[in-house]
Amino acid sequence: MRTVTRPSRAGIWDRYAASDPGLLRLMAGLRTVGAIALALAVLSLLGADVTHMVAGAMTAMVGTFAIKEKQRGDQARTLLLGLPVAIVAMTLGAWLNHHVVAGDLFFVALIFTAVYSRRFGDRGWALGLIGFQIYFVSLFVGVTFSTLPGLVATLAVAFVCSAVVRFGLVVETPERVLLRLREAFRARLAQLVSAQIDLLDATPDRAEKALEDVRQNTARLHESAMMIQGRLEEGTSDSTVASLLQRRVADAEISAERLGVLILTARSAERADTLTLHLPDAPLPAPGDRLLPQHDTTAVLRRDLDALRILVARPVSGERGTGVAQVRNRLLGYRDEENLPRASAAVQDVFRGIGEAARSVLGLRLALDGPQDESDDSPETTRSREELDAEDVAIAGAEEAEEDESARKGLQRPTTRAAVQVSVGSALAIVGGEFLSSQRWYWAVLTCWVVFLNTSSTGEILVKGYRRLLGTVLGVVAGVGLAGVVGDHTWIAFTLVLLFIFAMFFTAPLSYALMSFFVTAMLGLLYTLLNTYSASVLFLRIEETALGAACGVVAAALVLPVPTDRRTDELLATVLTRLGDVSSAAVDQLSGGVALDLLDKARDLDTALEDLRSSTQPLTHPITPLRARRQTARYLVALLETCAYHARSLAATAELLPYSRSVAADPRLKLAGRRISHNIDVLVARVEDESAHGVAETGASLASMLEPDAPGLPRHDRVTGRVLRHLQRLDEGVIGLARPLGVQVATPEKTSPRSTAP
Repeated sequence: MRTVTRPSRAGIWDRYAASDPGLLRLMAGLRTVGAIALALAVLSLLGADVTHMVAGAMTAMVGTFAIKEKQRGDQARTLLLGLPVAIVAMTLGAWLNHHVVAGDLFFVALIFTAVYSRRFGDRGWALGLIGFQIYFVSLFVGVTFSTLPGLVATLAVAFVCSAVVRFGLVVETPERVLLRLREAFRARLAQLVSAQIDLLDATPDRAEKALEDVRQNTARLHESAMMIQGRLEEGTSDSTVASLLQRRVADAEISAERLGVLILTARSAERADTLTLHLPDAPLPAPGDRLLPQHDTTAVLRRDLDALRILVARPVSGERGTGVAQVRNRLLGYRDEENLPRASAAVQDVFRGIGEAARSVLGLRLALDGPQDESDDSPETTRSREELDAEDVAIAGAEEAEEDESARKGLQRPTTRAAVQVSVGSALAIVGGEFLSSQRWYWAVLTCWVVFLNTSSTGEILVKGYRRLLGTVLGVVAGVGLAGVVGDHTWIAFTLVLLFIFAMFFTAPLSYALMSFFVTAMLGLLYTLLNTYSASVLFLRIEETALGAACGVVAAALVLPVPTDRRTDELLATVLTRLGDVSSAAVDQLSGGVALDLLDKARDLDTALEDLRSSTQPLTHPITPLRARRQTARYLVALLETCAYHARSLAATAELLPYSRSVAADPRLKLAGRRISHNIDVLVARVEDESAHGVAETGASLASMLEPDAPGLPRHDRVTGRVLRHLQRLDEGVIGLARPLGVQVATPEKTSPRSTAP
């Protein structure tokens, strides 16, 4: 029974760890709920009334979620500074309680200061957020000078409880977070291999669903890799270890994604396009007859893919024994031509892909867990270890280059522009909110404030306002029902409040509408505790929420507006520029030149692409009436993801040059890279200036450009076929971007270009 139960529990935990990389959502929820529960317990023992307990709960929540710094020392200093900020905000709330105009003016000034403080980093943002939220708490509980001393004491208790939970009960360190992210990456990698096995076995009627599963798992693996990249500096002992982990994670991601493309090609009648793995609803290539269920090669391939999945998912403690070593030796043996089974070229490519994936898994194990037993290694495994050791020696500490925001001046600086917009929107919300209710007007201000958080364009604010309103309406319905059930049962209400707060933080990264639902349902319970509940109060919240969202959209559209098109164009130009940086540096090194920090450049490309993907959400949202633009935006992002994949692959291959037996520099690659670089420059110029009339070049395949045409050049290519394929696909992807961007394309032989503008 134990042997059955343990794997089952481990599998369940792996699936959960993969769904919540690093357990970041779980830990955020536990930390916040723990701080609130401890504050409620302490205040209850001190004999505090319900009003003080509500204020303490809200303060503990703010003092916990506002702090985003990664190092514990920085967190402690910010928390220490946050208490006097909170006391000042509460005191001003009491003083301005009966001065309506002065109070409103101060609230607007406080909002401007809180948003503007983002330019001073995590600490400035945390202190601004604490000041705003505690002033909001003072309005919520109706603080006066007579109640001020008790509420100040409540603030102190709440901050102390937040510190106790953060540093004593639910302890988080960068090292622990990175460790959990690594486990999540391993779990997601195993899930991707499982999805690839399902794609291999899928019948025609199940193939589309299997391909969609591969797409989703590929995207989730990339998400985990990006999260690890963002935690490397704080979570590792030095820059050398960080660079090593960065390299191994990138290798594993690239090899797994490439394996999916190879499997898709092997089961298709023709070579599959990498775009198929990135474009939602892209058609499945027509099936071929190279991998039929009755083929012996198909059974061997399925067996080896399952073995690869087991190697990925198996914990280090389970890797002892000759059985595991023999499996690893067999898979790594596919890196040598003589060990490949007799099959078509496409199927043999899949076996090669399995060998490269097994090598990346071995490298990941060595980087994460250190040296392992080598007594049962085959010559192929020994060679792979030697290559990995040589790479480890060659990896040097990476240097971080930070962007300086000071290049943008005055009102064009994002923090300044956002502060002005939020202030104007909040002023409108105060005026409109007063007309709806002189007691609850601050809900409109809070909504206006929230819809501006983490948004950069008018379209993003519109979508976020819509989601908040939807969640609020559903939360009001739930709040009405819960208020009737809870009645006067105070502790049942507080228990449900804690449950909803946990759900709020757990679902926040997944669905803003769902988070808003839990917030509103929680507020209904808080009103019940304060004996101010009525159905009309919750319905008033819907009105105030709609008003606040509308004020936010109006302010974003009329005050220093950033149209969605302009924002996406800026990010698109950044992505294209970084794509050019990565591909040019990789080609330069593959041509025999020297390029530094290739994987850092690739990480910058991935970060820019993630920003672009987020900014296009208003264009791709289901409610958008512009269906053609929606399809164009989705196509552009998918094509850029495909180009980024090939650029990452080129960067990883280029870094193998100093110690690889199969990859050698070829000076002729510069010619191929020159065309790609030129075309990317043309696209960037077009995005930045619509009047630009550059022409993208196309023509013969890049492989034909490398044929020897001069004395002294060898007749055989010293560049692997993989490098040529990545270059060819990257060239095709860049040309594919020309059509939606309205760039003309011409072949060098033709005198007049042909327009690919839509």
